[in-house]
Amino acid sequence: MLELRPTCEHCNKPLPPESLEARICSYECTFCVACVESVLGNVCPNCGGGFASRPIRPSTNWKGDNFLGKDPASTTVKHRPVDPAAHERFSGKIKTISPEKR
Repeated sequence: MLELRPTCEHCNKPLPPESLEARICSYECTFCVACVESVLGNVCPNCGGGFASRPIRPSTNWKGDNFLGKDPASTTVKHRPVDPAAHERFSGKIKTISPEKR
């Protein structure tokens, strides 16, 4: 089950389940679109992967109990601000490689 984290790990901006600004890597690290673009350069600081839009979990039980009421979003905040200089050292060698080839 995809964990819907409640905030951006860098800036702590709220990212509710319906947010169109949430971005995740394949390990579900969660950041807002502004941080992904302006701070991270589409390189996850935790794994080096790229980011994609986080899917929206339905709020209504349309079929088979697959909705927020049965599988709610996480309330556990993972606020781990990224050190821009350290991230640049890490991402510098891989940011020119497209995410699908990293």
